[in-house]
Formats: sequence, structure tokens, C-alpha cells
Amino acid sequence: MPLNPPGASGAPRMVVVGAGPAGVRAAQTLLRHGVRPVIVDEAARAGGQIYRQGAAPRGSARQRYGFEWRRAQAIHAAGADLAARADYLAGTAVWNAAPGSLDLVRDGALETLPYSRLLLATGATDRVLPFAGWTLPGVYSLGGAQIALKSQNCVFGPRIVFAGTGPLLYLVAYQYARAGAQVQAVLDSAPMSGQARAVPAMLNQPAMLAKGLYYLGWLRARGVPVHHGAQLESAQGASRIEGVRARIGGETRLIPCDALAAGHGLRAETQLADLLDCAFEFDPAQRAWLPRRDADGRSSVAGVYLAGDGAGIGGAVLAELAGERAALAMLADNGITISPARVRVLARRQARLARFRSGLDRAFPLPGAGGGCDDAVMVCRCEEVSAGALRAAAQEYAIDDLNRLKALTRIGMGLCQGRMCQAGAAELLADCRSLALADIGRLRGQAPVKPLNLAMLGKAEP
Repeated sequence: MPLNPPGASGAPRMVVVGAGPAGVRAAQTLLRHGVRPVIVDEAARAGGQIYRQGAAPRGSARQRYGFEWRRAQAIHAAGADLAARADYLAGTAVWNAAPGSLDLVRDGALETLPYSRLLLATGATDRVLPFAGWTLPGVYSLGGAQIALKSQNCVFGPRIVFAGTGPLLYLVAYQYARAGAQVQAVLDSAPMSGQARAVPAMLNQPAMLAKGLYYLGWLRARGVPVHHGAQLESAQGASRIEGVRARIGGETRLIPCDALAAGHGLRAETQLADLLDCAFEFDPAQRAWLPRRDADGRSSVAGVYLAGDGAGIGGAVLAELAGERAALAMLADNGITISPARVRVLARRQARLARFRSGLDRAFPLPGAGGGCDDAVMVCRCEEVSAGALRAAAQEYAIDDLNRLKALTRIGMGLCQGRMCQAGAAELLADCRSLALADIGRLRGQAPVKPLNLAMLGKAEP
């Protein structure tokens, strides 16, 4: 059924998808300029993944969000204000996007939401590369481990290993250690030498750099082994994880544990931009195809704007700035007067944070896992497609395109629509065919991007 937001006839119908830092700041900006936005978010309350709010959060905000607790509280307060003053559709998923309208799942029913201008602030999820044993019970993503802590003050373990790379690795390990978990080791695939060389690029944000160094120093001071240039080889165990095998300092070690949290950076949620035919470009630093946008957040499609980690990983602070700037572009394109001086301020702040982000990308380069993935490893968990099956198909049919591999093996056709397996499958295909990652393309988005059941479809109006 169509869902028509209230407002004067002919007024711009501006829709924001996502109520994380980018979406919240964008919606606030629209309200300040007299436009009542529609906000669509899957969660019950604002915050996004980074500032997630549980249904019944335990502990103080300082305990849940650490150094970012004030920023988290500010986003939460802004979200509560938006719920009262804007058209806030909480607990609502967008399963399809078309020019001028979005298809939603809300309260178990399907609805259609028209828009005149659309801001996608869809955020990011874990980038997890497959490895032997990653399907064992007790193996989690870094983001999943953090969500358990934020939402319910719950830690996995008690003995837990953290592996992968990126700033999130150290943050979650620190948070778990502070919460009382027995952190057995932190295995960072990035070498220490590269991190040291990247420090000068991050000196323009000393407070952010200091926080990262603090997490590392705190862990070392408490006796937590932190290994740089460590390669996670496998999770060991029969019915559940019992240990982690890793290559550390030129030798293979087995680290006993009850849980493993792994992640290799973050990946942008780009499915809706893809459905809207936004142009994409390959980003070598993030090893991913990202929707193209200009400095103000305009995509290649008129009326569609992009902000936050859903358009490229930049972090929560940069997402707030990008959300406000994209909202100002929406307003300006609709003939509403904005402050050019404010745009210039936002641009300067974004440039400084972008330089810091480039330093992070050099400090924590994202690894590929194509050649190191055994044939028996399950790459696509939804469709149960192994690395061996992918390699065999790629060689037999001379496949040089990721969508062709999908057509012949069903990889990426399951419930997650490639969210979990696309990165690993792409790395594997590129390695198998001796191609650059940018040359094999990407999985094209398909609706529904969120699971639907037949009962919902049966109730839909023609």
C-alpha cells in the first residue's frame, strides 16, 4: 500500500534511509530548513551500528561506548527528537528501490514510499574473508561481538581471540578486556612497520590517533599478546571452536580459546544505490566497488544522494559531516536557500578527516584471501558453495566475471545476497584467474535485498 507522508501539497518529499550518524545529521538539517523528512531505519532507535541502542541497554553510556559516549548520546538525543518532529519509520526495512519510490517491509506488511529526493545513509557491515573453520559455533564477526556488548552487556568467551585488521580490531578487543573477557591474543594481519610509516598522515587528528594508541597500550599493559603481521590460518574444533591456528613470526602457533571474533575491515552497504542504477567506481584502498558521488554527496542519478559509510568507509565523525552536507545539497537542488559558508566549513573538516582516513588505510591494508583459502572452505554459507567448487567452475568455464561465477555456482544468491561472501569470492576468483580485483566486476544488486516471506507477498496490493 502507498505510504504518503503528511505535508503541504507540492512540498518536497525528502527521504533519508538510515538513522546512524549520517542519516540523523541529514534529517536534522532538513528540519532546520523547514522540510519535514521521512526517516526509514531498520532499528527501533537511532544510532546505527556504531552507536547501536539495545532494547534494554545495561550499564552506562560510558561503559557501552567508551571515549565516544558523549557523541553517542548526542546522536541518540537527536534521534529521539526526530522521532517526535519528523516522520520516523522505525523497525522498517527497504527491500527494493526504484526511481521515485521505495518498497518497504513494516510491521510484517509491504508498503510503498514515494520520494522526490532520497538520501542513502545505509552504513556498513563487517568484511569477513573465509578461512578454515569459520563456520564453527563460537566464531563471530568483530561487529557481531561488539553488538552483543553494546546491546546486552554480553561478552563471548570467556577465552576469546580477536583476529583481522583495522581500527575496529583493537577497539573491540579493548572493550572486551575492559568488560572482563579473557583476551587470549590480538592477531593483526597488518605489519607494524606499515603502521609506523602511516603515523605522519594521521597527525592532523591527534585525539583520534591518541585513542588508537591508548587501546594498543592498554592491552599490552594488561599482558594481552598483540601480534602484528599475523596470519589467521584456521579455527580448530569438532562441534565448536577450541582454538585458533595462526602464523606468527614465521611459525605456526595454536592458541586455545572458546571464541573467535574476526574481521578484515568494513564493507559499505551499497545494494540500494545499485538498484537505482548509480554509477560505481573501484576503490583500491577499500578493495571494493563504491557508488560514485561528488563532494556534496550527489550520486550519478538525479535526486539520489549518498552519505556515510554506505558510500565508502570513513568513520562516524566523517559520516556526520557528510550527512549534513548532503542534506544541504538536497535543499539547494530543491531551490531552498542554504549557507555557502557552512558548506565551506564542512568541506574543510571533511578534508582533514579524509587525510586521516587515508593514513588508516595505509596502516591497516585490507588483505586478500584467494590463494590461501583451502578448497574445502565454505565460501558461500547460504548456498553451501566451497572454494574448491568456485575454483573448478572458474577454470572449467574460463570465468573472468563475478556475475558469471554467480550464475554458474549460485554464490551470492542466498539470504544475505552476497553481503558475507562477495568479498571472499571476488578475492578467490581474481587469484584463481590471475586478474586484478578491479577487473572481475561485482555482484549486481537484486531485489529483494532483504528476505521476504510469501505471506507478505500475498498481502501486497497489485
